[in-house]
Amino acid sequence: MSSVLRPAIPASEAESDTTSAESPALEKYRPISHHLAIAPPVSVVIPAMNEAENLPYVFKTLPGWIHEVVLVDGNSTDDTIEVARELWPDVKVVPQRGKGKGDALIAGFEACTGDIIVMIDADGSADGHEIVSYVSALVSGADFAKGSRFANGGGTDDMTLIRKLGNWALCTTVNRKFGARYTDLCYGYNAFWRHCLDKIELDCTGFEVETLMNIRVVKAGLKVQEIPSHEYLRIHGASNLRAVRDGLRVLRVILRERSNRRALRRRSRATMLTAGRGESS
Repeated sequence: MSSVLRPAIPASEAESDTTSAESPALEKYRPISHHLAIAPPVSVVIPAMNEAENLPYVFKTLPGWIHEVVLVDGNSTDDTIEVARELWPDVKVVPQRGKGKGDALIAGFEACTGDIIVMIDADGSADGHEIVSYVSALVSGADFAKGSRFANGGGTDDMTLIRKLGNWALCTTVNRKFGARYTDLCYGYNAFWRHCLDKIELDCTGFEVETLMNIRVVKAGLKVQEIPSHEYLRIHGASNLRAVRDGLRVLRVILRERSNRRALRRRSRATMLTAGRGESS
């Protein structure tokens, strides 16, 4: 797996140099701009349920250099699947087995074949043009590129004062309890190397999956880099997010992970003490 940034070769130059000895090696790189290319294939996972009206806005911002788009359909009753296939003929459609955003993302991750996985919402609130920033952070050394609406350069058009306060309180709790340095916690625009999934078991089904991922990458000692991101208003339809209900679910995840961490520390200390007694005897 390569994680090297390389200069992209203009199409005209590449065509005129097809007989060059270097051309086979260069073909593996995906042009991002006139000055940049990458080797790792990028998969984009989009969980969607009845988002047919929003998908045109989502897909038109996706860069053409990505390896694949994985759409996880949550039993839509509108034309979500048909619209997705019309917009991106090679889209990989994955039927969701259960319910909830977490369940959808887990199904999408399992279907990905790229070395880098990007998760993005289907409501038009995220700008696909930002994907290059996430990928750049990963190929530059980060394991997990975490979107933040409150990092310098980020922003949001879609959060009430109550939601901002709740996000701040939960984020502060995670930072203090787990030693993180997040500026945003409950945001679904993230990217990571595929190998991260081997270190962070995902076992929740709702919106709290984003918080669980953020906590477990820190617990796993993975290198995290925040990416300033702007969240726009949902274009059509109503969100399934419920601030109080989902905020409580996030809090339960934080408390559970904190409890698990303490139990792990106790077991580690007990193991060390037992080993020490064995050596002394």
